[in-house]
Amino acid sequence: MIRIFRHYISAAYLWLLLTEWLVFFLAMYWGAAVRFLYTASWYSQDQLLGAALVFSVAFISSCSALGLYRKTLDKEEYKLLERINFSFAVAIFILVFVYYTIPELMLARSVLVSAIVFSFVGLLVTRYLFYRFVNLEKLRRRVLVIGCGERAGELDLVNSQYVYRGFEIVGYVTLEDEPVLVSKPIFIDENQTLVQVVESEKVDEVVIAVDDRRKKLPVDDLLDIKMSGVHVMDLQTFYEREQRLVFLEALSPSWLVFSDGFVNSGLRPIVKRGFDIFASGVLLAATWWVMLLTMLAIYLESGFGAPVFYRQQRVGYRNQPFDVIKFRSMRVDAEKNGAQWASETDNRVTRVGRVIRKYRIDELPQLFNVFKGDMSFVGPRPERPEFVRGFEETIPYYKERHRVKPGITGWAQLCYPYGANEYDTRQKLQYDLYYVKNYSLFLDLTIMMSTVEVVLWGKGAR
Repeated sequence: MIRIFRHYISAAYLWLLLTEWLVFFLAMYWGAAVRFLYTASWYSQDQLLGAALVFSVAFISSCSALGLYRKTLDKEEYKLLERINFSFAVAIFILVFVYYTIPELMLARSVLVSAIVFSFVGLLVTRYLFYRFVNLEKLRRRVLVIGCGERAGELDLVNSQYVYRGFEIVGYVTLEDEPVLVSKPIFIDENQTLVQVVESEKVDEVVIAVDDRRKKLPVDDLLDIKMSGVHVMDLQTFYEREQRLVFLEALSPSWLVFSDGFVNSGLRPIVKRGFDIFASGVLLAATWWVMLLTMLAIYLESGFGAPVFYRQQRVGYRNQPFDVIKFRSMRVDAEKNGAQWASETDNRVTRVGRVIRKYRIDELPQLFNVFKGDMSFVGPRPERPEFVRGFEETIPYYKERHRVKPGITGWAQLCYPYGANEYDTRQKLQYDLYYVKNYSLFLDLTIMMSTVEVVLWGKGAR
């Protein structure tokens, strides 16, 4: 793992990204070599270099947006061939747009087709090699857990559900008077020390995962291990690194006070505001025709007397209320009985509403909220005051998500499906707190690119 602007990135997937970018870059040269195998090339080296850069950037951006470099892909989401096909289709669309805008960059169709074929084959080969070798035990980090209770037992689930398994738990060290709820307990006695266990198991990291923080820890041994070069970390930091969330069950005020992050001063607000205006302007220029067609579709379904837009009060930055604007996707009388959650098969949603919800088109009018300053492009999704009051009473640290402006898209929307109850809200809060803690322009750009995956897969839409 490496950390860029406080956001954790898998080193293995970063190397995979760089390798596949190189494959895409070289594919243009290979395509030109095949096309001009028996004749002299029409293009100079500068022209080929420019074409290779445009081609590789388009393809690597598309693959990134479709989640091909996301570490947290589980076995149900994997669908590698489908993701590759989607990413190539998007990349080709990007290239067509670029070539239409700047015709000078376009090479012969035969060169382009050959480059796409080489890219597809090269991508399949690199993926095969990656998944063939990256899961070898010798490449995984060996983790020793201090504790054997409920929190320790849950750690194995952090790793087992993903296609890429970055670590292996070698055992759980038991503590005095703690129930054993794990499958591989290690009992420390006078014949064996914690330092010896670390050495014999070739441990790379030690994670403290005790249910009761008042338990006496082997501090001297842990200090010795730390000074020997083995990484020792608390459970909260481990979850933050592996799952990119703030683990609510282990969260304490002291961790919030002394941990890094939660910086919302200096140039950050200015940079974020400038980025919001720029990104929203670009998106409005690109999607105005989609918004126009959506308005027409709503009018045709509901009649020209029915409202197209839907205004609803939400809680924003520092608990300040504001009116969010969306395309109306439900019947006009959808909330005649008061505020309620949207369900998966909600009969209040119109036919047009189902389509625009699936592809997040109903969210586009919120760009005007961004211009006004009530919202940011990226941030926690704003909730209704009726729900917020209840959540603040029952969910610890819920109000901390309002330390930044709410957003059209956000980290929780990418990492967790649509929330329709208090349990889902608690889970999504963990991702929102991660964003509040670590937000940066780099993370915002990452989230925006990954939103393409949410739109194409309809992930979390209701």
